[in-house]
Amino acid sequence: MQLRRDAELLYEVGTMRHMARTWRQFGGINFANIAEHTMRVAWIALVLATREGADSGKVVQLALVHDAPETRTGDVHYVSRLYADLHEDKAFDDMVTGTSVEWIRHLRDEYESQNTIEAKIVKDADTLDVDFELMEQAAAGSQLPALFRPIRDGISGRLRTESAKRLYSSLCSTNPHSWHLEGENRATAGDWRGLANSKTSGPHAGDEAES
Repeated sequence: MQLRRDAELLYEVGTMRHMARTWRQFGGINFANIAEHTMRVAWIALVLATREGADSGKVVQLALVHDAPETRTGDVHYVSRLYADLHEDKAFDDMVTGTSVEWIRHLRDEYESQNTIEAKIVKDADTLDVDFELMEQAAAGSQLPALFRPIRDGISGRLRTESAKRLYSSLCSTNPHSWHLEGENRATAGDWRGLANSKTSGPHAGDEAES
C-alpha cells in the first residue's frame, strides 16, 4: 500500500507542470508554472544558503515542499489572497499520508513557522523568484513590471536575510540576457568573434552568423 501511495504522490507532484500561477490574470502574461517556480526557488535558496552559511540540503528540501499543497488548493495571487480560505496544512497532510515521506510534514511546519535561518532563506527565495521573473518580462517588453515596481521595492525591504537583500539589488541592475550575450559564446570566444563590429557588406554579409 505504501508503494502505491508513493506512486500517487509522485504523480500528484508531476501535475505542478500543468498548474499556471494565477497572477498571469494580470495582462495574460505567460508566467512560470508552479513546477518551474519551485525549481528556481530551490536554486535561489541554494545560493542564499551558501552565502549565509546555512544548511544547503535543508533549504532545498524546504524549497521543494513550500508550494506543494497548491496541487490541492490551487495558487492564489495578491488580490485573491484577501478572499480565499485555504487549508494548506490539511492539503499537505492528506498529500503525504501513507507515503514513505510522511516525515516531510515537519518541513512544512518549519517553513510556515519561519523560526530557522533555512526557512527564512526559502521565504526570501520565493519572494525573489517573482522579481527575477518580472525583470525577464520587462526585458521581453512587458509594461507590467514597471507597474509592480513600487510594490516590489516595498516587499524587498521585508526580506529576511542580508544575502537576499543584496541579491535583490543585484538582480534589479542585471540584464537577464547578460549571461549569454556577455559570457562565453561563439561571438565572444569562438568563431563569430569580432563579427558584431564587422563592416563587411555585400550579398554574403553575415552568412557566417546564420550557421
